[in-house]
Amino acid sequence: MERRLQPETDHFAQLDWQGEGLPVSRQFGDTYFSAAGGLAETRHVFLAGNRLPERFRPGFCVAELGFGTGLNLLAAWSDWLTSGQTGQLSYVGFEAFPVPSSAMERVFAQWPELSELSRKLIAFWSDGGTRLQTASLDAEIIIGDARETVEAWDGAADAWFLDGFSPSCNPELWEAELLRSVAVRTVPNGTFATYTSAGHVRRRLGASGFSVCRTPGFGRKRHMTRGWKAGPGIRARQ
Repeated sequence: MERRLQPETDHFAQLDWQGEGLPVSRQFGDTYFSAAGGLAETRHVFLAGNRLPERFRPGFCVAELGFGTGLNLLAAWSDWLTSGQTGQLSYVGFEAFPVPSSAMERVFAQWPELSELSRKLIAFWSDGGTRLQTASLDAEIIIGDARETVEAWDGAADAWFLDGFSPSCNPELWEAELLRSVAVRTVPNGTFATYTSAGHVRRRLGASGFSVCRTPGFGRKRHMTRGWKAGPGIRARQ
């Protein structure tokens, strides 16, 4: 049975705003995406960083640490559709502090090219849903501490979006044990991408079993990090 969001018990994100459309987490003191352009950042860091959409194939699974506003999901879903894939893109997001649907509306208003998909996501989120299934998408948002929920997840991803807040603001999502869990739950030749190039994060990812490289970042960030996994691992369910 699908878990429903519970306003009485779930810890919803507390937000401030920069301008009209840039949310800032009060819990972590960090923005949800770059002030230089959230959708452009997503396409540079998470899509191109994982070589998407060129790697899409039937049954492809994306997993994300930090579902946030859902922007990365929408961008991946949009690219899945325009790439000509049939069937469903599989997506799993791990989120401890879900944002309210009103914040999604405010964020997505700035990208009318995503309006058809964002309306579906907002309607589902407004209704308390955590599992969105359409002809082209099977998306599950798992609410809770990722250090526990990733370990409990029995799937594996072809590509990871590592999109927690900055390691200095949100160190829990960059702990060595969690990143090892991410690596174990990555298919052979699976990939990850993240906006951060912090040295300790790169070292932990390398120690977890990924080959890691630093590449040009987005906007004012000089570098980001991406990597891939070779060898045995849990295979994704088809």
